[in-house]
Amino acid sequence: MRTLWICAAAAVALGAPPVTPPSAAQGAPGGTLPGGAQWHAEVPANWNGTLLLYSRGYSPNVGAPAAAPEAHREALLDAGYALAGSDYGAGGWALEQAVPAQRATVTAFAERHGKPQRVIGWGFSMGGLVTTALAEQRDPVIDGGVAMCASIGGAVGMMNMALDGAYAFRTLIAPDSDIRIVDIDDDRANAARVAAALARAMETHEGRARVALAGVLAGIPGWTSADLPEPGAQDYAARVREIARSFVMGVFLPRVDQERRAGGVFSWNRGIDYRTQLARSERRALVEVLYREAGLDLDADLATLNAGPRVTAQPGAVRYMMANYTPDARPRVPLVAVQLIGDGLTSPSLQRGYAEAAAGRGDVQSLWGRGAGHCRFDTATVISAIRFVHARLSSGEWGARPDGFVDHTPPPMLRPCVRGGRCR
Repeated sequence: MRTLWICAAAAVALGAPPVTPPSAAQGAPGGTLPGGAQWHAEVPANWNGTLLLYSRGYSPNVGAPAAAPEAHREALLDAGYALAGSDYGAGGWALEQAVPAQRATVTAFAERHGKPQRVIGWGFSMGGLVTTALAEQRDPVIDGGVAMCASIGGAVGMMNMALDGAYAFRTLIAPDSDIRIVDIDDDRANAARVAAALARAMETHEGRARVALAGVLAGIPGWTSADLPEPGAQDYAARVREIARSFVMGVFLPRVDQERRAGGVFSWNRGIDYRTQLARSERRALVEVLYREAGLDLDADLATLNAGPRVTAQPGAVRYMMANYTPDARPRVPLVAVQLIGDGLTSPSLQRGYAEAAAGRGDVQSLWGRGAGHCRFDTATVISAIRFVHARLSSGEWGARPDGFVDHTPPPMLRPCVRGGRCR
């Protein structure tokens, strides 16, 4: 996310003196892992002894293994970091394959290039959740983690929150449509139906009020556009437009591959009281103002939601998505979560939910950037976050918050879910 303007000096690596890689570093840059995934690595001549293990985000296809995103690769190598990553051996919601593939990548790297002094895992979006899973392993292969714009609230909680927004949208805005909220057969076709209904809704006061309600229930922030300034706190008309700009992709997240992997529906809203959810959202005022301007009865719409037919999850599917992956919020290594306050695809509320579940654990930190858009970090921000963890591993203590990050508390995660704990 290219919104934090940090001094270029942030690219200087911390820690031990540069380590000259062994002659094996001149070999092939990667290969095939035991499980069939492909891996790739790069080791600079000025290697500082730290390996950065990169976990990519969601992709429907396997693609080529990447040791780092191309936008950041050169700067990270110049800073003295070795880079490695795998293609997971699978596309889609590949958490089941990603964690063992990334663990195997660290082993393969050590065999070829020598054991790193430390390993820092990092990744964007779904890759941030992979990094979190690696940090929560009982025998972690990483020494620290940087989860950026991450789905860190976990598969079950994140998708339950999205379901609430989708349910409210279909019930109140498109009740007679072919829009599906679970058991989706084609994500793209379903998204097209949502986009058409959304466009019609945004043409009227009534539609905009109901889009705001659905977006708030789904955790979509009131600023999501990288190309626009943040609306004023009481500029509710602008804020609902911002919710709408990310609504389709931020609420109707891809489910086809997830449900196929899980063996059925894994999200549910049975037992959810939407009056309570709106009250907990810390954004009721936005919805109330827009409903009042539209001449709508908010209490009547909430009653409609509470009376509507609900979605019930299949226990086996829930178990699969708990395992692949819903965090337990008990990382075994220092972990920092990094997010922009205006990410409309992975709700900032997910990061708050993880931090609250991990409350009291000193090795979990949150950093917030003042900007919008999904994973739009500039290279200086990436390096600053990595150096923050690097310094923690070197000193044993967290340092001061890096320059360029801000104080921020997003709305709460309305459907928190912790593996081995309670799911709302």
